[in-house]
Amino acid sequence: MRKVIALLLALVLVFALAACGQEAAKPEAKEDTPAGSAEGGLIKVGVINNPPSESGYREANVNDFTSVFTEENGYDAKFFYSIKNDEQLAAARQFITDGVDYLLISAAETTGWDAVLKDAKDAGVRVFLFDRMIDCDKDLFEAAVVSNMALEGETAVNWLLDQKLPEYNVVHIQGAMGSDAQIGRTGALDAQFEAGTMHKVVQQTATWDEGEAKKIVEAVINSGEPFNVIYAENDGMARGAVAALDEAGITHGVDKDVIVMGFDCNKWALRELLAGNWNYDGQCSPFQASVIDQMIKTLEAGGTIEGLNDAKQIISEEKGFDARTITQEDIDTYGLGE
Repeated sequence: MRKVIALLLALVLVFALAACGQEAAKPEAKEDTPAGSAEGGLIKVGVINNPPSESGYREANVNDFTSVFTEENGYDAKFFYSIKNDEQLAAARQFITDGVDYLLISAAETTGWDAVLKDAKDAGVRVFLFDRMIDCDKDLFEAAVVSNMALEGETAVNWLLDQKLPEYNVVHIQGAMGSDAQIGRTGALDAQFEAGTMHKVVQQTATWDEGEAKKIVEAVINSGEPFNVIYAENDGMARGAVAALDEAGITHGVDKDVIVMGFDCNKWALRELLAGNWNYDGQCSPFQASVIDQMIKTLEAGGTIEGLNDAKQIISEEKGFDARTITQEDIDTYGLGE
């Protein structure tokens, strides 16, 4: 009996040693593991944006972010798209609940974000804004990579004033109301309406939609009220406006009946300038992803973000293009899409 017990104890000891040996053996790290956080894992990012179908600009913006925030570049990124602020807010809350490390936001509207951003801060989620600002305390985000939308509007309106028209009867087609782009591009024109230097024939939102812009201009044409300027807050809406002019036989472009102005600088729109069919296009850069990527990597390495202005912004450099001076080189260099 004692021999049997001794044999059993010996077997138990052998199995225990084998188990310890298996527990101590750890798999070797793969050499092709993507670069990520300082701890070596993927950086979890939630990106909230407007849908790519919104415009050619937005398609370029979305492609920029999906090409940068990849697993190969060290990220576990999830993307959400909507033009509705309440849907974006719900997505942000879900990303926070999911435990993302960073929240990247291009807000549909400038207001309504305070509570969500405070929740993110409390949860240790760092926030970056891109493309559009949010009306909130700057302590609630790390940095914003944006265009100066107000300057875009001022540049466009100053160009229009430089045309020295005998009178300015303006059809103003606005983007999504409450968005940073709409507010900025509207502001300078509103100042002219209020000063009486320009006459507002109509001011109406088409929510960035080409078809809705066409309907707005058709209604103006049918009303019989004279107009000589189309100021559309993106290229797609300008194209819709031009379609209405073409159907009505109204000429447009350089030295024609109606001045056509757009924003975003899609290549197809800049070609309209080069052909003399449009008059002006304001640049709006969609390329913010690589700048945010570098700032995140800086924070992950324990560094400090530099180069921000007092509003914690990095402003994209932009310009406006005139049909009389634009070149094919400008289109190749600054145009979006194909």
